[in-house]
Amino acid sequence: MERRTERRNDTRATVDAPASPPPTEVAHDRRWAQDLRSSIRCSAALLALLLVIDWGAGTLTPSRAALWVTLALLLFLVLHPTRVAAGEGWLTSRGLLRTRRVRTDHLVSVRCLDGVAQRLVLRDTSGASVEIDPRVLVANPPLWHRLDADARASALRGSLTCGATALRRVSERIDRETAMTVFKVSGMD
Repeated sequence: MERRTERRNDTRATVDAPASPPPTEVAHDRRWAQDLRSSIRCSAALLALLLVIDWGAGTLTPSRAALWVTLALLLFLVLHPTRVAAGEGWLTSRGLLRTRRVRTDHLVSVRCLDGVAQRLVLRDTSGASVEIDPRVLVANPPLWHRLDADARASALRGSLTCGATALRRVSERIDRETAMTVFKVSGMD
């Protein structure tokens, strides 16, 4: 019977690679794809409705069809959602035509603009600014937590001079929405 012995070569020196920082996770708007599909559906429904009505009336011409296509494209441009992403120290808002990026760890101000569509305007020390819909933060807690942690870091550095009230309002809204969701899921409506 032959005996097999396994030997390890213990004479090799093991070299440990320098510890690299853990990769920072990027938080994305989870509802962006759904919102994009909704804007496409609305535009397509409008186009189909206009074409059917025009065809049914017997007034559909190539120039009118081009007009309805243009109108549907304009509706799509208006409804197209911005894609929001955040990582450690930054937040990006990407629309159809441009991308805006702000350093969230160097914020100067956070303002809430009220109107037809409520907006949160973030401005950093380099003058860059981003406008986002607060509903994106409410619907995506990872985005909110990333922004909140960086805004707190900005406040500790002393660069965030205006915006505590706006951030507190968003925080209260997120807490309220979270509590309502918990009550709904647990059947305690």
